[in-house]
Amino acid sequence: MPAARPARIPGQRDGADDLVAAGTTVDHLTETYRAHYRSLLGLAALLLDDTASCEDVVQEAFIRVHSARKRVRDPEKTLAYLRQTVVNLSRSALRRRILGLKLLSKPMPDMASAEEGAYDQLERDSLIQAMKGLQRRQREVLVLRYFADMTEAQVAETLGISLGSVKAYGSRGIAALRLAMEAPA
Repeated sequence: MPAARPARIPGQRDGADDLVAAGTTVDHLTETYRAHYRSLLGLAALLLDDTASCEDVVQEAFIRVHSARKRVRDPEKTLAYLRQTVVNLSRSALRRRILGLKLLSKPMPDMASAEEGAYDQLERDSLIQAMKGLQRRQREVLVLRYFADMTEAQVAETLGISLGSVKAYGSRGIAALRLAMEAPA
């Protein structure tokens, strides 16, 4: 009597077909992992900049090759398939980073907060009130010198007064403003 054959599982092939159809075995993939993990990590490190990303890429490459091991018909090409997968995953990681950097919102320019804006407005109002309290010539000299950004000679020519008078009115006007701004309201 012939020896009993084990029950056949549907979809299972016999004999020589198993070698071609099975592709890379789990044992072969495990041995490839043990032998080449560090070299694949080094490959990823050449393409990426941080260790965590390199480890993620290599792990993902092994997962993908494991999932597609039936398509790798020649077990000798498993390492080449893994290398190509590491390169492709590294490129994808870099693309995602670049896209992320492009999509990051640009930082807001240094702007005053609403509170600072309110204080600035109060200071401007105080300055305007103090300017109104100056003598006419002092106010004219300060406005032309500091707000119109004229030189002392230009102010003297515009107002038709001497350069010494511009300096005197300017000096006295600034002293009066300092007192008015420092005085409690």
